Amino acid sequence: MNWIDQAWCQAVEKVNRTSKRIGVSYPHLSINGTYDNNKSFWTKGFWPGMLWQIYKETKDERLKGIAIAIEDELDEVLNGFYVLHHDVGFVWSLTSVAQYKLLNHEPSRRRALTAASHLAGRFNIKGNFIRAWNDQQGGGKDNRGWVIIDCMMNLPILYWASEETGDPRFKHIAIAHADTVLKEHMRDDGSVHHIVCFDPDTGERVGAMAGQGYSPYSAWSRGASWAIHGFALSYRYTGEPRYLQAAKKAAHYFIASLPEDHVPYWDLRAPLEANMPRDTTAAACAASGLIEIGRSVPEQEQRFYLEWAECIVKSLYENYGAWDTEEEALLVKGTSHYPAGIGINTPIIYGDYFFMEALSKLRGNTELFW
Repeated sequence: MNWIDQAWCQAVEKVNRTSKRIGVSYPHLSINGTYDNNKSFWTKGFWPGMLWQIYKETKDERLKGIAIAIEDELDEVLNGFYVLHHDVGFVWSLTSVAQYKLLNHEPSRRRALTAASHLAGRFNIKGNFIRAWNDQQGGGKDNRGWVIIDCMMNLPILYWASEETGDPRFKHIAIAHADTVLKEHMRDDGSVHHIVCFDPDTGERVGAMAGQGYSPYSAWSRGASWAIHGFALSYRYTGEPRYLQAAKKAAHYFIASLPEDHVPYWDLRAPLEANMPRDTTAAACAASGLIEIGRSVPEQEQRFYLEWAECIVKSLYENYGAWDTEEEALLVKGTSHYPAGIGINTPIIYGDYFFMEALSKLRGNTELFW
């Protein structure tokens, strides 16, 4: 058995085991080896997304039942409206779109289209962007014109909605937002801003903010991974060469910034210091995005992206995997929000999800939930 299949089998075995305790809940951070339960956070889709990945291969009815029950419970959130924001794609792509693709479940289709309609409704026509967050999440600041790089990963639910309904409006909004991010977030060297601010009434660019990065001029590593993966997905849905070029540009900056073991520090441009935290979540998401790029470029380019993806995933497996411990997570040493002191050197559910997604792709899986 090669290392990729071995890693996949170990991940599946561990999820089967931990799912007996985690069950129908909403893990985000692992505290002292045990995942928390945070239904109010944007990470609600990653645990069921992992279960659906496994079910696709094993047809495990118990895991399917957990994933279905989680999606059913999320109706309370979806119908609440006021708590919804730009991250509905993260949640309902990995729950409702996944179940609809796998089981042709009509209520899941309706839920995913409802989420896509909400995301489309956040589009500001003046600045051609999808607004991030809500008023109460601005920390006392006016965030009506804030745009974050993370939202590139939410666009697939809009592309999917257009394909599913035959209505191009969703896709038009996704393309307009992606073009704004390409113009305003991406720097010449391939690094990206986390937050760019616009005047919500005029659409004029006001400036950039550090967000979860070291400074407005640094390069938050998970933001880089959102750009790599997000632009690659936009290319897959649209075929627009500018998105593939953007994904490649972000990928080259990310790769050039990696330390010896191929797992990035929390910020790619922050001054190095002793015991500087890594971010395995950025590594896992970027690796999955690199595979996406590798499937999109001409054959003579594929090797570069796929080999780098393998190097990153192998390092995660060998150096950051929690295989012989009581830790519930698959990977250790994620960093959620370093400037705020949240989730530093901590296992995080989306690191686990993207690790499994990258492994699944390396094993030849081409059916995606995004």
